[in-house]
Amino acid sequence: MRKITAGFFHSVDGVIEAPNLWQGDAFDDELGALLGEVMGKTDAVIMGRVGYQDWAGYWPTAEADQGFADYINAVPKYVASRTVSQEQLSWKNTTLINGDLLAFARDLKNRDGGDIAVMGGVDVARQLFFAGLLEELTLITHPVVAGKGKRMFEATDPITQLVLKKSTITSRGNVVVTYGLRSD
Repeated sequence: MRKITAGFFHSVDGVIEAPNLWQGDAFDDELGALLGEVMGKTDAVIMGRVGYQDWAGYWPTAEADQGFADYINAVPKYVASRTVSQEQLSWKNTTLINGDLLAFARDLKNRDGGDIAVMGGVDVARQLFFAGLLEELTLITHPVVAGKGKRMFEATDPITQLVLKKSTITSRGNVVVTYGLRSD
């Protein structure tokens, strides 16, 4: 069975929204290698509508020498949205998820293939996380306080136990932690 994962750039104060505004020079070679590892294992991406619209406005015309541009343009992308139609999804290799996101994710997990990554969609990642379908959550905490912006978790979320699967600190002070849901 395939694994569903998600990874987010994260500030010390928990902001994940618009990391391009606060990330600064924290991205380093170790993070590039980590993303390369994720791309090598992942052959399907689930996105939310907002993330899709942001990324579809940039990546299709990004310089080809950026490894991520080649990857994200080629990989099959599935978009969870109740407000757009398939005809509005012009980025190549993109399919609208018809119906229930959780049922779609369960079905996709049961198909042959590599990992499935949630990218550009914190609301989608939250739904999959709290439904127990997200096997791994990686938070890449940059040494910066962003101040304001959307966070992965909210004060009203239920207490959820996690287990640390791996952690590392990069040369520029990024803390990369991968958690799984506790199964007991």
